Amino acid sequence: RICTQNKSIPTPCALKIGDKIAEQCSGAVLLMLDGAKMSPEYRVPPIIMYERKDSRWSVKDKHTIMLRQWEETLSIASQLLDSGDHALLVDFDSHLDDITRDWTNQKLNAKIAELASPANGNV
Repeated sequence: RICTQNKSIPTPCALKIGDKIAEQCSGAVLLMLDGAKMSPEYRVPPIIMYERKDSRWSVKDKHTIMLRQWEETLSIASQLLDSGDHALLVDFDSHLDDITRDWTNQKLNAKIAELASPANGNV
């Protein structure tokens, strides 16, 4: 929440966090989700990926990005929205506001694992 401004440009906050991560992990990338395109009707992953080149973050060529199981991910996300289970998601900011909230999202992860299981037609 604190690192958003324009849907396609990382904020200085996001870049600073990305820089710190990149200091420790040379292959780090910065991912941004386009919330306006996160719907079951939009069939393309709404992701913008940045990579670190020459001490700067630049957009990674979309043709080099491959997302496995996007259709399954979209289906599970739709089911979570339909059932209302998406409301179980707790980000770390919310946890800091109320430390009784589980930022590891164990309940939500269990539901996702259940939806992704072979018993539900997924591999």
